[in-house]
Amino acid sequence: MNFGINADTICALSTATGMGAIAVVRVSGPQSITIVNQIFSKDIAKAESHTAHFGLLKDESQIIDEVLINVFHLNQSFTGEETVEIACHGSVFIQQAVLQLLLKHGCRLAEAGEFTMRAYMNGRFDLAQAEAIADLIASRSAAAHRMALTQMRGGVSKQLAELRQQLIDFAALIELELDFGEEDVEFADRTRLKLLIAEIMQVIDKLRKSFHLGNAIKNGIPVAIVGAPNVGKSTLLNALLNEDKAIVSEVPGTTRDFIEDEIIIKGVSYRFVDTAGLRETTDIVENLGIERSFKKAGEASVVLYLLDERNHKVKETIEELNAFKNNYIQSNQVFIVVVNKLELIDNEFDFLSDFQPIFISAKAQINLDQLIDSITVVSEQFTEQQNEVLISNARHFDALNRAYDNLVRVTEGMNTQLPTDLIAMDIRQVINHIGSITGAVDVEEVLGSIFSKFCIGK
Repeated sequence: MNFGINADTICALSTATGMGAIAVVRVSGPQSITIVNQIFSKDIAKAESHTAHFGLLKDESQIIDEVLINVFHLNQSFTGEETVEIACHGSVFIQQAVLQLLLKHGCRLAEAGEFTMRAYMNGRFDLAQAEAIADLIASRSAAAHRMALTQMRGGVSKQLAELRQQLIDFAALIELELDFGEEDVEFADRTRLKLLIAEIMQVIDKLRKSFHLGNAIKNGIPVAIVGAPNVGKSTLLNALLNEDKAIVSEVPGTTRDFIEDEIIIKGVSYRFVDTAGLRETTDIVENLGIERSFKKAGEASVVLYLLDERNHKVKETIEELNAFKNNYIQSNQVFIVVVNKLELIDNEFDFLSDFQPIFISAKAQINLDQLIDSITVVSEQFTEQQNEVLISNARHFDALNRAYDNLVRVTEGMNTQLPTDLIAMDIRQVINHIGSITGAVDVEEVLGSIFSKFCIGK
C-alpha cells in the first residue's frame, strides 16, 4: 500500500457484499464530485457539503438506477477528502454496474482499509483510533462496542500522548546535556525525572495489565468447563447454548477435543469451551484431548469444575480440587465448583463448603441462572472499569511491554549513574514504543499490516 500523498480518486462498496435493500458506494479523492457529476442527472458541482440529492445514475443514455447522492467537501468528510456516497438499490448487478461506471470515469478501486488509512494520513484521528474503528465494526456485544467506542474517541490516545510529551520534554534536556558534555552541566533535574519515570511506569503497568480483561471483552470471555468424564460437561454446554452442540453419551471419553461456542449474556460475549474428561487413560488420542483441556483451563477467565453425585469421597475430592486449583488456576481467574445432577444427589456435600459450590441439574436446567450470575462476575469487573481505558489490541500490549522494559532500564541506569547517552537511548526507545501505538513515529510497515486487515470499503 502506498502511504505517500495520493492524488487518486478511489471507490468501493461500503456496505456488506451481497444482495440487500440498499447498497452504498463510497467515492473519495480530489475528483470525487467531478466524476460523480458526469454520471448523475443533477448538477452537484456546486452543491453544499452534507447535502443529499435524489436523481438518476446514467451511463450516457442508459439509466443504471435511481440513487441518493450525499456530498461531503474537503476536510468535512470521514477521510478528510472530498467524498461522495452513492446509495443505490442493493442488487449485486447494480452494485457492480455503479462501480464499473465510476472506474470508467477515472476512479480506481480502493485497497483494503484505504478509506480509513486516508483519514489517518489526513489527521482525522490517530492510529489507535483507526484500529478502534475496525474493532467497532467487528464488535459482537454491547461491552465490546462500548470499549471500542471509548478507544475510537481517543481514550487510549490522550493518555499516551500526555505521557509521551512529558518524556520528549525531558529527552530534549538530556540531549542538550550531551551537546555540552565537556562542560559537565545538568539541564534535566534527575529527581524530577525519577518521579516522572515512576509515574509513567505506574500508568503503563496499569494499561498493560488491563489487556487480560480488554482482550477477553473484545474476543469473548473464555469459560472452560472441566471435570471427570460423564459429570455432564457436554450437557451443561448444550443447556447454556440452548442447542445440541456437543454429543452427549454415557460412554466415558466421548469428548476427545474441546468444543467451543459463543453466547451473549447481559451484553457481554462469552466463549464456552467443553473440554475432554480428566482421567488417566492409555488412549493416545484421548490423552491429547486431556492435555488440551488443561491448556484451555489455563487460558480461560472463568473455569467451571464439574462434579456429580458420585463425588462423595471427601478426602479424594478435596485433594482433587486443591491440586487442580493450585496447579492450573491463576490469581486473575474465577474458579467455580459446580455439582451437577442435582436430581440424583442423596448425600451431603458439606465438605465442599470452602469452595462455595453451586448445585445444578444441567439436564433438567435447574439453577442455571444462579450459575450464570456467578460466571458474570468477570463482566462486572468490566462494568466497574467501563470509565477507565482498557487495552484490547495485541500490538498495543506488546508496545507497552517494550516501553515498560525500557523504563526499567532507565531507572536502573539512573540508580547506577549510567552514562547520560545510554539513558537517553532508552528514553528514546520508550518514546518510540509509545508513539508506535498512536502512529506518532514513522511506522510504514506497521500501517501496512494494520490497514490491510480492514474490509475494502472501509
